[in-house]
Amino acid sequence: MALLRSLSAQRTAISLVYGRNSSKSSNSVAVAACRSFHQRGSGSTSIAGEGAASESTRGVNGARFLHSGDRPLQASTLVQPEVVSSETVKRSMKQESSQEKNPSPAGSPQRDPLDVSFNDPIAAFKSKTTGELIRAYLVYMICSSEKLVEHNMTLMKWSKNVLGQRLFTLLMKATFYGHFVAGEDQIKIIPTLERLRSFGVKPILDYSVEEDITQEEAEKREVESSVSSAGDKKEEGSMPQYHVDKSFADRRYKVSSARTYFYLNEATCERNMEIFIKCLEAVSGATFGTGITAIKLTALGRPQLLLQLSEVIMRTRKYMEDMVGGQGNVLTHHKTIKDLEKYYATLGDNKDVKEFLNNVTSDKEGILHLFPWSGIVDEDSQLSDTFRVPDPQTGQMRRLISQIPPKEEEMFRNMIRRLNTIVKAAADLDVRIMVDAEQTYFQPAISRITLEMMRKYNKDKAIVFNTYQCYLRETFREVNTDLEQAKRQNFYFGAKLVRGAYMDQERDRAKSLGYPDPVNPTFEATTDMYHRTLSECLRRIKLMKDCDDDARKIGIMVASHNEDTVRFAIQQMKEIGISPEDKVICFGQLLGMCDYITFPLGQAGYSAYKYIPYGPVEEVLPYLSRRAQENKGVLKKIKKEKRLLLSEIRRRLMRGQLFYKPKGNYVPI
Repeated sequence: MALLRSLSAQRTAISLVYGRNSSKSSNSVAVAACRSFHQRGSGSTSIAGEGAASESTRGVNGARFLHSGDRPLQASTLVQPEVVSSETVKRSMKQESSQEKNPSPAGSPQRDPLDVSFNDPIAAFKSKTTGELIRAYLVYMICSSEKLVEHNMTLMKWSKNVLGQRLFTLLMKATFYGHFVAGEDQIKIIPTLERLRSFGVKPILDYSVEEDITQEEAEKREVESSVSSAGDKKEEGSMPQYHVDKSFADRRYKVSSARTYFYLNEATCERNMEIFIKCLEAVSGATFGTGITAIKLTALGRPQLLLQLSEVIMRTRKYMEDMVGGQGNVLTHHKTIKDLEKYYATLGDNKDVKEFLNNVTSDKEGILHLFPWSGIVDEDSQLSDTFRVPDPQTGQMRRLISQIPPKEEEMFRNMIRRLNTIVKAAADLDVRIMVDAEQTYFQPAISRITLEMMRKYNKDKAIVFNTYQCYLRETFREVNTDLEQAKRQNFYFGAKLVRGAYMDQERDRAKSLGYPDPVNPTFEATTDMYHRTLSECLRRIKLMKDCDDDARKIGIMVASHNEDTVRFAIQQMKEIGISPEDKVICFGQLLGMCDYITFPLGQAGYSAYKYIPYGPVEEVLPYLSRRAQENKGVLKKIKKEKRLLLSEIRRRLMRGQLFYKPKGNYVPI
């Protein structure tokens, strides 16, 4: 009986039910808000009570993830966590037994209540066989051993040498590979995708083959591919963070939760493009238009070009700040071309200045960009000729980028062509593209190119999504700026919010090279940044709904393993009247991690995703090594997952469900 009471205590019964918030503002307030929204399109006002719903707990740095739409909760309800009596637990168990005997009618998707404490082992693991639960428990036990995790790659290689390829493959499939990876190719992952779908969860596919190269080889490749053939010239006004440094050339340094590509040659980039397109085809064939593929721009081109482009963007901002004051992106200054003409008035009738002003991107609200980015992404503009600005004192045109040799200009065009090819394929296949965030010295270029892809392809719906790392001090401002550009240029904006993957590396590099630390000072500051940014996105979505505009023009992916952040998002959606049926918010976690969050969300009618890696056993060993390292860093979450796994294993044994076969009747939204 004591054991039964222990098991019962781990189940959360159906209790307080949230009703949908149906209160609305008065007409006058709504009209005023609409007018303000359409006039300005930006603002930092937060939702009332922002941050109140979150208790601080340690989260995962750097999970990579998702977006898609959300459908009606229908019969689903949101269950508030509470302490429950044994009688309530018995009633809950009885209800569950009744549901098993009387499943939802054919054609009617099943929906379950959501326990927002995420303490329900049945909801978490009903998609798993008992063998899979035992395997998961074993994997987490191993991940709890610091010594085993620290030497995991050495142990895997030793095991392969001792056991031979065939036995080693069987061992990995019975343990780490089977838990964290869906299969070896596009065909073998289909059963996993179909089972996920039947339990309300959608996939983000990633071909997770990684090169296992030495630190010396990584440094050699990175240095060679990050410096122009014309040399690494640090001219006046250059910024040290956008130049390669051998001490940090191995970008895997202190990074366990993100994959790293090292440039070898253009042919390798072409192969990476083809792999990404195969991922698109695989996810399209198995997910009925709800799937996502994750890509990295460093896989598609020479990193030197991203470094130089990032420096141009930041020097352009500095140029505007020096000339007009203020701080931030060019469009945040709300200056017009006439304003610029005044700044250049002392230069007289200068032909170069006139040509520069003719190429400035602007609208009725002011200047968006000093340079014609659409031409850079869509046409054959030369980078060396494009990024020039007038000196306000002399009128002479000065370069913001070092002279780029013709061969490297061609490499840039190739990188953009590859990205265009991938996104065009995604649009044709009705699959979304998630462009992953990378280090801060690449990110300005990555975000700029991604936003231009949004402008080009997100005309009728969101195909392309950018990723924002909330451990960075500038994230809130960057998201606001990009939201304003999307509104003014009338395209659908997609954002994946993550905590971030490169924090320790970024701090060490900033300290070593002598530039300001870009990272928030504490974990709590990062949580606040995440919640503020999410709240601002939700505020804008609410305004669009109130104004009868298309609220789906903003799509947000809450990519987090942090329970408090997930609860915060759900609570904020409820408070301001955004429901899953609005199809603007989704959630997701990595395959094999935090199932107790993902599956209850999907089964309750929320848009939930799993990040699905696949690839041959031997070639995904670096990925598996990183997963082990990442789990070692979140022992609190492993402790909870182990507790829930053990509870469900015991429950099945006691109820004679050892050979339980998962069969879901859920339909992802």
